[in-house]
Amino acid sequence: MQAISVFDIFKIGVGPSSSHTLGPWNAALTFVQLLDLEALDRIQIDLYGSLAKTGKGHATDKAIILGLMGHQPKSVDITQIDQMILEVQKSNILLIKSKEVHFEVSKDIIFNSYVHERHPNTLMFSAFAEEKLLKQQLFASVGGGFIESETPGETPHSLGDFPFPINKGVDILAYTSKKECAISDIVLQNELTLQTIEEIDQQIASIFETMLEAIYQGCCAEGTLPGGLNVSRRAKKIYDKLTDPFVHTTRDEWMLGIQNGSKDFSVINKWVSCFALAVNEQNAAMGRIVTSPTNGAAGVIPSVLLYYILFCDYQGIEDIKKFLFTAGEIGCLFKKGATISAAVGGCQAEVGVSSAMAAAGLTEVLGGSPEQCLMAAEIAMEHHLGLTCDPVKGLVQVPCIERNTMGAIKAITAANLALESDAAAAIVNIDTVIQTMWDIAKDMHTKYKETSEGGLAINLSVIHPNC
Repeated sequence: MQAISVFDIFKIGVGPSSSHTLGPWNAALTFVQLLDLEALDRIQIDLYGSLAKTGKGHATDKAIILGLMGHQPKSVDITQIDQMILEVQKSNILLIKSKEVHFEVSKDIIFNSYVHERHPNTLMFSAFAEEKLLKQQLFASVGGGFIESETPGETPHSLGDFPFPINKGVDILAYTSKKECAISDIVLQNELTLQTIEEIDQQIASIFETMLEAIYQGCCAEGTLPGGLNVSRRAKKIYDKLTDPFVHTTRDEWMLGIQNGSKDFSVINKWVSCFALAVNEQNAAMGRIVTSPTNGAAGVIPSVLLYYILFCDYQGIEDIKKFLFTAGEIGCLFKKGATISAAVGGCQAEVGVSSAMAAAGLTEVLGGSPEQCLMAAEIAMEHHLGLTCDPVKGLVQVPCIERNTMGAIKAITAANLALESDAAAAIVNIDTVIQTMWDIAKDMHTKYKETSEGGLAINLSVIHPNC
């Protein structure tokens, strides 16, 4: 089985969707590297299944264009995305590595509603020279920004490369018991086979800064989200009410004001919800966020992490590393044993997984044992089982944004329950719940898997025809 780094789970990118935006974007970047640009004069992209049915709402077409042009999700100027797309639409020209290629967005990105046998999120790139096919490549966007293809030269790391290869929760418990250490200690040793401690620390700092900035910018932004649903941003309104008692002009002053403010349960609950709303409103507006483990679930982990920093016994950057290492390893377990793609498993695979990840990370930094961390992850997922993905109008807005607040609160509750429990007496373990989630994913009707053909996506349109 392939080894997965926690830095594959946490990716800095652009919203609104990891499988429908970031994955196709990465596929486009990969395809360009395979091309003989000298002969190329046209590119065509076929989208299948969920990518086709909800692709426009998830900005799949925009992501593909940006990827073909060579822009990186981590560094692209998000303020210029709309203008860059508009220029391509007006000129019918794509600039690929300084070469102008004819490209008509309405004709060369084809939305095929049927499901490809490869995967519910499949796309095919075809390159032509005078209508002669030069190169064709099939990609599957399998969730969390991960893509799979048959590209020559791909050599993913295997579990054998890690000193502590992990497939299941029982592996984690075996290693931590033998070494008498925390989950994060095991994860760090694995990560050190891939990069230096300096590189790891730099990535952790970058991930945390991106999460924190997404929260703060989301709290400060007003207006209506794009896409036609006319969803008003709410984080700013909650933020204004909660910050009314203190004066602040910078992000640091804002955080200090929260720390020194009320510790009333209702106030803390509102802050956690505000943090989650802020991130996912930024995500819905094609802002920069951290895939955790997906874009649609990107608000859960930042909000729970900031909850710990502001309202618990935060000790510094080492706590952030422990939180993210443990949370990331839980994400790896679900990626290997089930799925983190809503198009395959519904929203249990996104918000459910992120809630389980956050619960485990929080439990470790609050002093929990490895057994309690896995128990917390299991509790969080157990109460997300069967959660469908039914985005209205194919947008990552309703019910996705609010759903992140629910996932965050469930994560905190799960951590508290685990910390007050004897994990050895738990009836259900993490491996059982992962298998159960996978069984449910396979049984779930396709219309509840990010197609906008069931649930709220259909029922709301009956009441509100504009949806």
